[in-house]
Amino acid sequence: MTAGAFVSYDLRTPDLEAAQAFYTGLLGWQVQRSGESRVFLAGTQRVGELMALPERARAQGAPAHWLGHIGVEDVDAAARRFVALGGQMLGPVQQPAPGQRVSIFKDAQGAVFAMSSGREGAGLDVVAWHELNTTDREHAWASYSGLFGWRATGALELGPQVGTYQMFTWDGAGRDVGAMVNTARLPSIHTHWLFYLTVEDLDATLVKLRALGGRVLNGPMQVPGGDRVAQCEDPQGAAFALRQAARTP
Repeated sequence: MTAGAFVSYDLRTPDLEAAQAFYTGLLGWQVQRSGESRVFLAGTQRVGELMALPERARAQGAPAHWLGHIGVEDVDAAARRFVALGGQMLGPVQQPAPGQRVSIFKDAQGAVFAMSSGREGAGLDVVAWHELNTTDREHAWASYSGLFGWRATGALELGPQVGTYQMFTWDGAGRDVGAMVNTARLPSIHTHWLFYLTVEDLDATLVKLRALGGRVLNGPMQVPGGDRVAQCEDPQGAAFALRQAARTP
């Protein structure tokens, strides 16, 4: 496990069968079942679990969503540090399997994520980019970088409404892995982590997405470096994005 990296991505949804059909049809992923557990696989790589959106979360108005897990060596110690930085634990630490501990958090600006120990990473070839849409990028950056050891890399200026798009990396990545930006200051965007799933052909995937009942919210568009992206929503309302790597000449 690479401590300080996103290592797993769970889809929490109100309709397991429909979500399974959508993502396996869209991306060619498989679902491995063991009892009531369902795990998304991209080839042989574990992406994360497909699970029912908890009743308590649904009652509080939480939509279907992707939940990213950041790997840590000691969940309890990391939890104490994150709470001291203004974060909030959303329930007790859980032990889903021997040697694994998991806890779910909300950061000071409202974005939800999990910390996990004893879990191997899905890999940047499956989830290429990790984007925090927030209301206070500087405070969020201080919290995440201070706890997980992330390092700032490049930055783009996106204008007066949202300001700086601050990119970052973590140990062992060898490249930029994500960014933080104040887009949640805009009235149509809530504070959240958005995960960019890798595809070979973005245009063809978007045709499939619409046919399967998904929506394109923004894009497709080219980003600096030549990659092409689109922000999307699945039929149950979970936000995600797609990213096609720049073509090599």
